[in-house]
Amino acid sequence: MTVTEPRLTLERRLLKEYPLVIACDEVGRGALAGPVAVGAAVIDAERSRKRIPTGLRDSKLVPELRRAEVAARAASWVSGSAVGWASSVEVDEIGIMAALGLAAIRALADLRAHGVVPESAIVILDGNYDYITPAGAEGLRVTPVIKADRDCASAAAASVIAKVSRDALMATLHDDLPAYNWARNKGYASPDHRAAISAHGLSPHHRHSWAIADAPTLF
Repeated sequence: MTVTEPRLTLERRLLKEYPLVIACDEVGRGALAGPVAVGAAVIDAERSRKRIPTGLRDSKLVPELRRAEVAARAASWVSGSAVGWASSVEVDEIGIMAALGLAAIRALADLRAHGVVPESAIVILDGNYDYITPAGAEGLRVTPVIKADRDCASAAAASVIAKVSRDALMATLHDDLPAYNWARNKGYASPDHRAAISAHGLSPHHRHSWAIADAPTLF
């Protein structure tokens, strides 16, 4: 299988019109337990002229043992990055799409706290649906881009940074509740996770509003 390397074609074009590009991508959307996370990565004209970090891909295409080093290179390459979170309780209370929007708003707020002005940027959002604007992002320009995490280096950076952060959090939750084996399955619907739910029921970190018994096994 040929793996497409992300490029900076779209970012460079957008940077002719805007001073910054902020790419956002989510992880954890399909998990049965744990929070959703949205990574945000900032690219300016100077960074867009630098070499794309070695091994940078959509996080799903980066081998797990290499993700941390790739994420570290990505974080050093971009001019700013952040990860925003929405808990499993919030997913239950407001639904998955609104929770993704909330996580994105929190990631952008983190960038703002470090001197980035999101309103001056154009936001690339991986996917075909803008879940950021309905979350109350006034003054933002959001452009959904299908397969942005595959094709756009900034979105790939956001993806792998968020993935490594969420995986680390799930490993921490595993230490508290090892029966669910979250260090391995990261909260997704693996056979061992399903078996643990059958044996022990749902934990406070599960998404109780979901039809978990009917969720497909992902691996």
